[in-house]
Amino acid sequence: MANLSGLNTGVANPNPNKSFEVLPAPSDSVSSLSFSPKANYLVATSWDNQVRCWEILPGSSQPKASISHDFPVLCSTWKDDGTTVFSGGCDKLVKMWPLMSGGQPTQVAAHDAPIKEMAWIQQMNLLVTGSWDKTLRYWDTRQAQPVHTQQLPERCYALTVLYPLMVVGTADRHLIIYNLQSPQTEFKRITSPLKYQTRCLAAFPDQQGFLVGSIEGRVGVHHLDDSQQSKNFTFKCHREGNEIYSVNSLNFHPVHHTFATAGSDGAFNFWDKDSKQRLKAMARCPYPIPCSTFNNDGSIFAYALSIHFGILNRLLHLLLLLRFAMTGARVLKIIIQLQQRRISIFIAHWKVRLKGSLV
Repeated sequence: MANLSGLNTGVANPNPNKSFEVLPAPSDSVSSLSFSPKANYLVATSWDNQVRCWEILPGSSQPKASISHDFPVLCSTWKDDGTTVFSGGCDKLVKMWPLMSGGQPTQVAAHDAPIKEMAWIQQMNLLVTGSWDKTLRYWDTRQAQPVHTQQLPERCYALTVLYPLMVVGTADRHLIIYNLQSPQTEFKRITSPLKYQTRCLAAFPDQQGFLVGSIEGRVGVHHLDDSQQSKNFTFKCHREGNEIYSVNSLNFHPVHHTFATAGSDGAFNFWDKDSKQRLKAMARCPYPIPCSTFNNDGSIFAYALSIHFGILNRLLHLLLLLRFAMTGARVLKIIIQLQQRRISIFIAHWKVRLKGSLV
């Protein structure tokens, strides 16, 4: 584990929303952001093989520590007690990092292909991981082998868990819904209501449905109960004229239960699904936003900017389709080394309560 150095400076804030930047910034595209469930500690994973942690303070940030993987890191999650971080990615491994105690990371899980998504399930005391090897695996971190492996119809692209609800989005627009009280059985499998590739998911706070976002600048609002299907709808977002951008992140506010979308147009917006209204459209940033998250009480919204995220994602998808003989992680490593990026993580305070219309 290596300590990070560098503090925020007094340079004029270039962010159009006056969000402050978390420093030092990662040296490559940010793939995921996650806040501790207990305090304002923010963890970012990135394509430079790093997992970094900062403490977010009023108007500033303090770097705490970092660990490394051998290949790009795609996802992370916190244990419910806020002591431990799990991370995984293109090295096909999951590392368990006892961050708060200052301990060294250890390997606790593995897949046969890169790990795209993960979540800690407090009620089961298990870690669930989703991979491009077309499996979900449940892990008791005290054991070397998964306690259960669930086959998926295609590669895992997105996952959301709010016990007992879990929804997994895969290639070919499959959405698989699980009741985690019976995790070995699919509760329901549907085709995404969106016509293009799934990018992100978010479970409703009441566990009665979920949001799904796609690469075509559209979000679907879907209820689980068949009697509530008339309430399902989709809406367009992250578009400008004829330009259509991917919806990369969906986050429900932990208190108000409104939600945020973030996209490759560099914008993040706040919405209310029940009244079908947009609360606030924030000013566009100059680069795509690959990921975002709220802290545990909803007072802070963190989002990342990565200049070549959209290009890299398309190249990654092309490589998967072409099925190169060279390992995916090594090919991606070459692509990353050819790119020059501007990478930033910004912090915004969530205070918007304005109204508008869903379009």
